[in-house]
Amino acid sequence: MFSIVRNWVDKYFSDEEAVVLLLLLALGLMAVIYLGKVLAPVIGSTIIAFILQGMVARLVRLRVPQHVAVGAVFALFMGFMVAFLFGLLPLVWKQMTSLVRELPRMFTDLQAYIKLLPEQYPAFVSDEVVNTLYQQATGEAAKFGQVVLSYSLESFPILVAILIYLVLVPILVFFFLKDREVILKGLARLLPNRRGAMTRVWIEMNEQFANYIRGKVVEIFVVGGATYIAFILLGMNYAALLAILVGLSVVIPYIGATLVTIPVVMIGLFQWGWSSDFFYMIIVYTIVQAIDGNILVPLLFSEVVNLHPVMIIVAVLVFGGIWGVWGVFFAIPLATMLKAILSSWPTAHQSSGL
Repeated sequence: MFSIVRNWVDKYFSDEEAVVLLLLLALGLMAVIYLGKVLAPVIGSTIIAFILQGMVARLVRLRVPQHVAVGAVFALFMGFMVAFLFGLLPLVWKQMTSLVRELPRMFTDLQAYIKLLPEQYPAFVSDEVVNTLYQQATGEAAKFGQVVLSYSLESFPILVAILIYLVLVPILVFFFLKDREVILKGLARLLPNRRGAMTRVWIEMNEQFANYIRGKVVEIFVVGGATYIAFILLGMNYAALLAILVGLSVVIPYIGATLVTIPVVMIGLFQWGWSSDFFYMIIVYTIVQAIDGNILVPLLFSEVVNLHPVMIIVAVLVFGGIWGVWGVFFAIPLATMLKAILSSWPTAHQSSGL
């Protein structure tokens, strides 16, 4: 038994680069787990800068000076932030507060509808089932009230944190864009001189992360924008709020679209009932989801994600359970990174040239 373990260790950890790579992975994992909340502005700024770097690189290839490209892209980013904070965010907040005020009425209508089920469908629904559904609806309404109350009491620290992020994130994004080469060279000095496997993993993951994150951002805007336009044309309530939820749902493959369908259907049902307008909305929403799954996703990610759907779902569950929303968003690139590390891991046979 000990000889098997020793041979395995000699094969996969006899190379200096393998040991350094393992230490880097362990340190990175511990930093995210134990310092994730503290480093959240840095992590978020790194992601934003990584997304914007593609635009900077394109401008540089068009022979735009580096400092001019950085300034133009950063100005575009700040313009987007201002438009979001003073344009979209107040609209979403207004619709969210309106929805919160309407929820008690919706629950009351739902309870009244549940009581009528035995009369309308006596062959399918019994009084016992109605009582169970009624108790569940009442319990969920009480839980929601408690959640709203606790959130309102805890909102002040959250607002303070948001204000801090609004100051720190733009500053960090600017310096990450401006001093990208200096930062990368400084990090490279901490690595061993012989780092062939690390270089292979970096090249592959730089391309994978860049394509995936930028493609996912495009998908969020396209799906959310198309949903907002469709819901506005249909006259649906809370169009901006639902469009943001639908847009963000594409972050979670397979699961997000299923979850976000519930509030869309419920709000449409409370607004129109079982009418033609409700079914028109369902048809339009289904068309948007079908275009996203069958046209947009293959177009944006055909050469990025090379994972089996089962592995994607497992990655979403595992990384989402560890890091929450960030883990869900980066589940696919993280799984791809692990695959690249395993395929490029230096072994004793590779070191000896066999």
